[in-house]
Amino acid sequence: MNISILSLDSIARIDPSPFFVISLIPYLVFLRYAGKTKAIPKISFIGFKLTLLFVFMTIVFAIIAQIYFGDELTNVDVLHGLAESFLTISDAFVVYGFVLMLQSFKNKAEVKNS
Repeated sequence: MNISILSLDSIARIDPSPFFVISLIPYLVFLRYAGKTKAIPKISFIGFKLTLLFVFMTIVFAIIAQIYFGDELTNVDVLHGLAESFLTISDAFVVYGFVLMLQSFKNKAEVKNS
C-alpha cells in the first residue's frame, strides 16, 4: 500500500475544531430524545449530560494550556488529567445507573421465580 507523505501532511494540517463542534449536534439530539425515554436510568442520563461538562472543561483547560504553557492540552499532563477526570466521572454515572437498572431487573426476576 503506497500512501504519499504529502497526503498525510495535508490531513495533519486540517484544524479539527469544526469537527468537534459539528459532533455536538448529534449528541445534543441524543440527549433530547434520551431525556424523553424511560429506557435510560436517570443516573445514567445525568452521566450523559455530564459528558458536556467534560467537553466544556476540556476547552477551558486547552485554552489555559495554550496561554500559560504555550502548548497543547495533551502535552500538559496536570491539565490533561484534570480534563479527563470529568470524563471519568460522567462515565461512572452512566455505568452506575445501568448497573442499578440491571440489578433491579435481576431482583424482579428472582421475586417472580420465587
